[in-house]
Amino acid sequence: MPILDVDKARTVVVVKRSLSPGFAGIPNPLFAADNTLMYFADGKKAILDLTAALAKA
Repeated sequence: MPILDVDKARTVVVVKRSLSPGFAGIPNPLFAADNTLMYFADGKKAILDLTAALAKA
């Protein structure tokens, strides 16, 4: 699996259902980064909504 250096991106959008740390219990520092936008939703619904909104723009 490739490693993505998203911490170096100008803007990062994370689609997640909650802020819970997950199975490992380790918090992800990317979630608190200044360049990160959190979108709390079901993954499939979130992507469908985002692509629909972009298609209208």
